[in-house]
Amino acid sequence: MKRSLGLDLGSVTCGIAISDPMGIVARAVETVRFEPDNYEQCLEKVLEVIKREKPDEIVLGLPKHMNGDIGIRGHISEDFKAMLEEHVSIPVVLWDERLTTAAAQKILIAADVSRKKRKKIIDQMAAVQILQSYLDSK
Repeated sequence: MKRSLGLDLGSVTCGIAISDPMGIVARAVETVRFEPDNYEQCLEKVLEVIKREKPDEIVLGLPKHMNGDIGIRGHISEDFKAMLEEHVSIPVVLWDERLTTAAAQKILIAADVSRKKRKKIIDQMAAVQILQSYLDSK
């Protein structure tokens, strides 16, 4: 089976998740931080994780508006996909990430995680939601 790496790209952080070797369950890996809108810096850090984790594919969250339109954040994700594809020889898949951060928030609140801790791990949890949604679709 394929091992997949999930990414939730933001303007200063990128949450990262990885699937188990069977490609069934996603788990959080880390959150990389970078200077605001410095996606080259983010790319360097993500490439380090890719080298370490050795995934077979990358699933990058694609933010869409509720009506399905792709806005500025979505275009940034498309550009980041192109940047990744210049540096890796594995497939990079864009995956609809609508409501994943909200779902991650609900999970953390239900688990009684403090607001301070939620802020630190919300991006990882959103990456888990993106990747798990992708894995479940297969």
